[in-house]
Amino acid sequence: MVPTSGYNVIDRIRLSGSEFDFISFEKLEKEAFTGISRLPVSIRILMEAVVRNVNGREVTDEHVKLFGAYSARTPGELEIPFCPARVLLQDFTGVPCVVDLAAMRSAMERFGGDPARINPVLPVNLVIDHSVQVDVFNTPDALKKNADIEFARNRERYEFLRWGQGALRNFTVVPPASGICHQVNLEYLGKVVQTGGPGRPLAYFDSLVGTDSHTPMINGLGVLGWGVGGIEAEAAMLGQPIYMLAPGVVGVKLTGELQPGVTATDLVLTITELLRSHGVVGRFVEFYGSGLSAMTVPDRATISNMAPEYGATVGYFPVDQRTLDYMWSTGRPEELIELVERYTRTQGVFRSDDSPDPEYQETLELDLGTVQPSIAGPKRPQDRIALPDVKKSWNAALRAPVRERGFAVSESEAGRAVDVTYLDGTKGKLRHGDVVIAAITSCTNTSNPSVLLGAGLLAKKAVEAGLATKPWVKTSFAPGSVVVTEYLIRAGLMPYLERLGFYLVGYGCTTCIGNSGPIPATIAEGIEAGNLVAAGVLSGNRNFEGRINPLTRANFLASPPLVVAHALTGTVNIDLTTEPIGTGTDGPVYLADIWPDDEELAGYVARALDRDAFIRSYSGIEESNEQWNAIKLSGSELYPWEERSTYIQEPTFFTGMSLQTGPITGITDAHVLVMAGDSTTTDHISPAGPIAPDSPAGSYLIEKGIAREDYNSYGSRRGNDRVMTRGTFANIRFRNLVAPGTEGSRTIHFPSGEVTDIYDASLRYRVEGIPTVVLGGKDYGMGSSRDWAAKGTFLLGIRAVIAESFERIHRSNLVGMGVLPLQFREGENAASLGLDGRERYTIAVDDSVRPRQEIPVTATAPDRKVTSFTVLCRIDSPVEVDYYRNGGILQTVLRRFLAEDLSGSR
Repeated sequence: MVPTSGYNVIDRIRLSGSEFDFISFEKLEKEAFTGISRLPVSIRILMEAVVRNVNGREVTDEHVKLFGAYSARTPGELEIPFCPARVLLQDFTGVPCVVDLAAMRSAMERFGGDPARINPVLPVNLVIDHSVQVDVFNTPDALKKNADIEFARNRERYEFLRWGQGALRNFTVVPPASGICHQVNLEYLGKVVQTGGPGRPLAYFDSLVGTDSHTPMINGLGVLGWGVGGIEAEAAMLGQPIYMLAPGVVGVKLTGELQPGVTATDLVLTITELLRSHGVVGRFVEFYGSGLSAMTVPDRATISNMAPEYGATVGYFPVDQRTLDYMWSTGRPEELIELVERYTRTQGVFRSDDSPDPEYQETLELDLGTVQPSIAGPKRPQDRIALPDVKKSWNAALRAPVRERGFAVSESEAGRAVDVTYLDGTKGKLRHGDVVIAAITSCTNTSNPSVLLGAGLLAKKAVEAGLATKPWVKTSFAPGSVVVTEYLIRAGLMPYLERLGFYLVGYGCTTCIGNSGPIPATIAEGIEAGNLVAAGVLSGNRNFEGRINPLTRANFLASPPLVVAHALTGTVNIDLTTEPIGTGTDGPVYLADIWPDDEELAGYVARALDRDAFIRSYSGIEESNEQWNAIKLSGSELYPWEERSTYIQEPTFFTGMSLQTGPITGITDAHVLVMAGDSTTTDHISPAGPIAPDSPAGSYLIEKGIAREDYNSYGSRRGNDRVMTRGTFANIRFRNLVAPGTEGSRTIHFPSGEVTDIYDASLRYRVEGIPTVVLGGKDYGMGSSRDWAAKGTFLLGIRAVIAESFERIHRSNLVGMGVLPLQFREGENAASLGLDGRERYTIAVDDSVRPRQEIPVTATAPDRKVTSFTVLCRIDSPVEVDYYRNGGILQTVLRRFLAEDLSGSR
């Protein structure tokens, strides 16, 4: 753990009974880094990691020297190797990671190497939180029934993960029904300062990467971490640094305090709108200013969680007294808290009100007193709507064209009402904008006692006023940890949530990732019969098209109290600030009548963070699920692949791989398989939700004899490349512009002119020897850090993606799979160049390719008209060139291990 560099930067901390070495920023400033004390804290943590991991190979003294010239105001394009302290996985993305490791072990054996070389060298925690669905709701036994269904559906996956638990070193699993990975990370796994190493232990900053885009939630605790694709995470697990450009940091100065009645959710929606408008993609955001002093860690974590939604890599909050208080309240050991305080104060990164402001590339300022109650939607998290404007905004969106993120409902159809049978058996009408899903869910908010207790208090006041949930609303409550239900029960508020239908349905992500479960048949039939734009309201972080439920075309993000309020109103076509939300025992009831009083709420919150409750809830959590424990551990180094499995298959990434790499060659006469518009998300590219029976993936499952009720979701089948390749671009709301008028997995096979499924067309192109490409718009690949969005692209035979701009993680994932990301020059796009996707594309890339060089492209139309233009190669670093040459990160790592193994230099 002690660096091998020639820099004299080691110092020592002495605590009561313990001594720790550490990389001293004070000594580092004298040796190499001028002005380090004025740099953003997040950059200093990166610097410490680089210096600490110098080994003369992947991380060298030259890296340290170059990073020493980093300027906060003008960061430039400096490449650094980042070695995180640990890796966090959730099961949707964790299963394919473990599948890839198992496949690499199988490939190692085929090549004559040692399979056990393929093994995590960093601590890896996998939390099973993405598999539970809301099949059963509004009943006291919903939790047990959903857990039983989850286990029955996913047993093959869980048996595979148990194999990994037994076969892989440095790999632990938090079993199902324990909590959401980010909340478990915040409340239990995150240490702020790590220790380890031979001899006298080294103290160093806790840091991580995670295979979920909301990994930055841990930034609220002062831990540096962010989301990466599973491909990068696997490389990190195997000891490879994550090579990245040293980021620019945008400082956001927070001042003042939130007004009464304004929640942390309202604040994060405001910040998301502000930063997405400003533009922070690919950069760090760091919060500072006096406003932090009144802000709890859960409030900070709510803001950090949505870094992907505002486009940043991280949303970092430095350590201060609030951090130490939270660590104590959540049951961290006293000696760890003492170390965190001493270490951060000694390193000069402990924040206080008189701390000098760091230097940033840019700064923004937000007065917390200006934040208003808000929701966001109906299709993107950055589209914030102030509460008084919701009704007006909804009616505008209902009628607006689809290209303006509307629903294109004509004026004559806007008032349509359909006869339905409600969930309670009564009959009535269903209209556009009626809320059919109201879900308290997701890591963003369920880690925050203030908004959860606020929801409970609002429910209490609503019940006491005589209000009830509308009978067409599917309600659910899925908190991020068992501590949440414990404090709601202790506060006496859980019964009121249950009276309104918000029974506990599971500990997992559920609705926010598309696991909302089916909408009851009578309501679903009404939506489909009337072609209604039904709404979902959830306390989540994502509301992209097709994500929440196939039948909720409009989805809104809201605080938990506002989720309860919308369950009471049953519609988004309402102004909650002026119209009654229902009629109680004494007449009309307004939202203001039942909104929790800040002083009363503060009393509940003060009692919620009970140290003993956290210690009890997390004690032995890895062994807390009896169904999980009953699965036998295997001692096999190699996973026994089974052809009959529809969940776990050996992927073809290493099939036909040679020990040596060949030269990079150009792409000639490629057809466009997909042409996508602006804001194409990874949900569009690789959906996580239900598998449609008439989709290519559905057809595959039918052929395998799988019953419709056992299809499960795309997310749960990410261990099977046969399903996932067929599911690429299969989101039911995806619109392929080369096949206008269609939705879902449709394209034109240009040689024949036939409209067909994207997967089927890709097979035909492969047989014909024709390469394919994707044309995209702005923010291509925004959203979740979904490695299958890149893996599926690769397995469809797509050689390159040409887009106006890329979201950070997806660009990296494309390179990591050997797919070439290319960016139109500033001011150019497919439309401005007159491209409609019917052309044949030749891309002049060759073995001399350099990072971010310009590459010529020619597009030849069917009438032989040739359009020539230049694109920017978005292979951003020399290491990425190596990855691309090898066909991807995993091939690069596997060849390296094989070379060492076969030469005997282990």
